[in-house]
Amino acid sequence: MKKITEKTYQARINQILLYIQQHLDEDISLDRLADLACFSSYHFHRIFRGIVGESIKEYIRRLKLERAVWQLRSTKQSILQIALQAGFETHASFIRAFQKMFRKTPSQVRLLKKGALFNPKEISHIKPIGELIMNVTIKTIEPIKVAYMRHIGPYQEATTTWDKLKTWAQQHKLDFTNKLFIGVGYDDPEVTPAAKLRYDACISVADNIKADGEVGIQVLPGGEYATVTHQGPYYELAEVYAWLIGTWLPQSGRDADNVSCFEIYLNAPEHTKPENLLTEIYLALT
Repeated sequence: MKKITEKTYQARINQILLYIQQHLDEDISLDRLADLACFSSYHFHRIFRGIVGESIKEYIRRLKLERAVWQLRSTKQSILQIALQAGFETHASFIRAFQKMFRKTPSQVRLLKKGALFNPKEISHIKPIGELIMNVTIKTIEPIKVAYMRHIGPYQEATTTWDKLKTWAQQHKLDFTNKLFIGVGYDDPEVTPAAKLRYDACISVADNIKADGEVGIQVLPGGEYATVTHQGPYYELAEVYAWLIGTWLPQSGRDADNVSCFEIYLNAPEHTKPENLLTEIYLALT
């Protein structure tokens, strides 16, 4: 077992914060940042958000907008010039983002006296993950062979894919007794455009089941996993992932393996109220 302390996570993230600060005007890729921090690119974004309190995109944009405040107060650059330096393609988009963050327009800021910039209570750009308290269990599992169908698009629209997979299973007379219904999401919705999100709807199957057209076969890796069970609607799972990877993991003394997380659905949404849905999340550990 690899011992990773919370201080180690913080030190890695501090290195990234310094790098971003020093390369603010460059096109910084997530893969580059993950590599510098020695985190897997799969988990890096949630670890960053859990420790910093903002997504990487939000953090970089905030730094640029805060620098824009200094430029407005201390230079004679035009608002358009400052907007372009902040990475905005248009004057209008810069105005919208600036006003959303600071509740004042750039022109208003430029006219303010130095001692009267902002009321801190007006600024709410950092989005905390929230104080979740959940029971995490460490489990060792065997590899799981599954039949799956791939869904591309928003995760909440995977219902049609699930319906097709269940129809296939019924046509092949698969007994659903003791079968696991598993979802594997490969992308973070805060990073990947919704239209390009990848998700596999999976049903555990016996060794003799073969791939069949749209239905593929894969094996989910065995090993040691951190697991947590969430009760509630599926749209709340993003916050559970953020807490598990961004808050619990740095405090656990463990490190995440570069393996996709997966979800086991313990009851069926077609027969269960959203507030009673039970979902077990699995995070692979090294």
